[in-house]
Amino acid sequence: MDALEAILTRRSIRKFTSQIIKDEDLSLLLRAGFAAPSAHNRQPFDFIVVKDEKILNDLASHHPYAKMLPQAGCGIVVCSDNEKQDEMRVLKI
Repeated sequence: MDALEAILTRRSIRKFTSQIIKDEDLSLLLRAGFAAPSAHNRQPFDFIVVKDEKILNDLASHHPYAKMLPQAGCGIVVCSDNEKQDEMRVLKI
């Protein structure tokens, strides 16, 4: 599947299995995430992989769009680094 086909045929998934994701597949997904473009290549984000069932349940109970997390084999939390964002504002870039 080429990139354009992947974009045009993408869909949202809200039902998951508890199947464990292979570490190699997870690493590939994270590499793709870190390759995402950002302004001035600041990359003001980090990823936290959550495999612990209790933490997945806690996240689901605190976020209205994360109710499906308890059924997932793992979750990836995307965090923004506001200091990197603020540096750009101070520099007026």
